[in-house]
Amino acid sequence: METTNEQSVLGPRRYRNNEKLIAVGDRGWQTAKDHGLIGLRVNFESNNRLVDTKTGHAFMTLCSCSYLGLNHHPRILQGSIDALREAGTNSLAMSTLRIRLDQMARMEEGFRELYGCPTLPGATCSALTAGILPLLASGHVTEDGKPRVMVFDRYCHFSMAYIKPICGDESLVLTSPHNDLNYLEDVCKKYPRVAYVADGAYSMGGLLALEGLLQLQERYGLFLYIDDSHSLSIAGERGEGYVRSRLKMNPLTMIVASLAKAFGSSGGIAMLGSEKIFDFLYRNAGPLAWSQNLQTPSLGASLASIALHKTPELRQLQDQLQRNIQIFDSRFPSPHAGNGMPIRLIQVGEEDRAIRLSAELYQRGYYCSAVFFPVVARGEAGVRVMMRADMTEEQVRTFCDDVQAILSRF
Repeated sequence: METTNEQSVLGPRRYRNNEKLIAVGDRGWQTAKDHGLIGLRVNFESNNRLVDTKTGHAFMTLCSCSYLGLNHHPRILQGSIDALREAGTNSLAMSTLRIRLDQMARMEEGFRELYGCPTLPGATCSALTAGILPLLASGHVTEDGKPRVMVFDRYCHFSMAYIKPICGDESLVLTSPHNDLNYLEDVCKKYPRVAYVADGAYSMGGLLALEGLLQLQERYGLFLYIDDSHSLSIAGERGEGYVRSRLKMNPLTMIVASLAKAFGSSGGIAMLGSEKIFDFLYRNAGPLAWSQNLQTPSLGASLASIALHKTPELRQLQDQLQRNIQIFDSRFPSPHAGNGMPIRLIQVGEEDRAIRLSAELYQRGYYCSAVFFPVVARGEAGVRVMMRADMTEEQVRTFCDDVQAILSRF
């Protein structure tokens, strides 16, 4: 009888299975913790020197998403300070739908001018996705007002895949093999309204098949919902990102991105292809209308970063980042070499080897994150490396020397 009761409350597990995920994946996290690679408490001197407060061990981080080093740029920090002084409060502690600080309105206007389209801010990129994707599934983001089949790329970020069950309450949800345009075209032929959910630059390296997707959009009216967090600021003349810099915005395209990576602030944005849905999303996209919103220091940092993105310094930082990426690619060739993105994976196979490599690098003064299932497929574990513009070319070369020295003993 007890077994029957347990079975009766078990969910359908159409889009997730925590029991399987945790049983397979948590062992690696525990092993990483046992090696002292999780839960570090540090003092920050720069991205190239963090100090463990417990041991005094100093190290450089190569798992920071601050690809341009703007997380400690003097102008960005001063922007946060100035915003607090100007506003006299760290937040209004209420929904921005009802009342928002003038600084937030100026930030919205700044993004609109910078990226050339209506740009909606949110507390995080994940909050934007959580609010928008169910409305896309139900048809309320597009003019036809009819549900769309939601096709999630197999490798799309967890923040998007996490919303699958909610979208599944509104429309059919499918999972596509990674960058499989043939699969996607077959879905478009079968269903009249389809939306594709994917990353622009993927967190394990690689890019989406943008040219083919734009052809499918033109041919079938495919809606593109792209999270381009990892390329914002590092690509485009004004840092608009890989995807935005290669297309004209239209009502069938939406790009979301985190401001907490290369942009150097915090929060998230959604670049919209239609003026009509700006106010609609503010009212109806759930988390966007809640009282948890961008704090005043974040608004000031974003305003300062917007200003910096209009100066020659942005190109200088982008160029330095590209030089560092090229040095790394010359030493560690990979399928993603030459794509201009800063994320690379040094693949070693099993998770124990990845954790061992991460631990040995940490002893030499580098923090690189070991990645394993479910972050990557089984047997494809490795160490993820992120290049930054605030690393010198000599630091990159020395790091590569140390990695090769360790790998020679594996």
